[in-house]
Amino acid sequence: MATKERRSLNVFTFREGHQNDYQIVPFSQLVPFTHQPRKFFNPIKLAELAATIKKHGILEPLLVRLMNDGQHYEILSGERRYRAGLLAGVNEARVLVLEVDDEEAIEISLLDNLQREDLNPVEEVEGILNLLSFKLKISREQVKSTLYRLQKERKGQTAHNVVGNAQIEVITSIFKSLGLLNLDSFINHRLSLLNLPEDILRTLGEGKIEYTKAKVIARLKDSEQRTELLEDVIAQELSLSQIKERISLLESRESNPLTPTAQTTLSETYQKLKKAQLWKTDPKKWRKAQTLLKKLEELLNEEIEE
Repeated sequence: MATKERRSLNVFTFREGHQNDYQIVPFSQLVPFTHQPRKFFNPIKLAELAATIKKHGILEPLLVRLMNDGQHYEILSGERRYRAGLLAGVNEARVLVLEVDDEEAIEISLLDNLQREDLNPVEEVEGILNLLSFKLKISREQVKSTLYRLQKERKGQTAHNVVGNAQIEVITSIFKSLGLLNLDSFINHRLSLLNLPEDILRTLGEGKIEYTKAKVIARLKDSEQRTELLEDVIAQELSLSQIKERISLLESRESNPLTPTAQTTLSETYQKLKKAQLWKTDPKKWRKAQTLLKKLEELLNEEIEE
């Protein structure tokens, strides 16, 4: 399958022939963009960037637009550099001032982050929904409803067209220009992420787990079990198959809590032993555990000999 091409920011920055028309603007006049798709800025990476800026300054100019007060500039591209600059004690930055409307401003901000390929899935979804909302002139909830109706229409689940041709044209052109996900993949796999439980959505938004793992963990309805599993997934870096196994064990225990199976007991004991890391935390207990393991091994060997 051919790789999709993402629309370039050059469409905006070079279209008026002012690629060298930069200005120096004090940080006090810079304001983060209201519709910035990125909500989480990794503090460790931000500190690393701040250290680089301290040495070399902000090398790449920020893309901004003049606000209605005529005094401040809204950051359309480069908020991460701006935040790192604040940490580094920088007082000013080189900027390129663009004359763009709200729709284009959102598209620029989204393109900037997508081209850097470090938005998490939740930020991607929200950014695309914001752009569609502005383009279609409807609310985000209406955008979601329109996309789900369009999905049914494309699958032939409706007797007649429920989404207008004009809306379909806008939606398909946006996905084509962004070159990120195709429309069906976005509707089928990403849009539902916003319906995840709040704790999982927050963890996913912080980039601590993959969206495939998040959707599986959400199967647990018990909030305490979900929280415990979520913590284990992050701390132990559990794989998707391990997560599914843990959930199966929890579900089997819920269905028959008084008679745990041998497999359940064995799996839970193994997980507890692995999590406790006695060889590090309590050498005395670890020696006892090794003795018991040795006896178990001997028992198994006896059965084999018989």
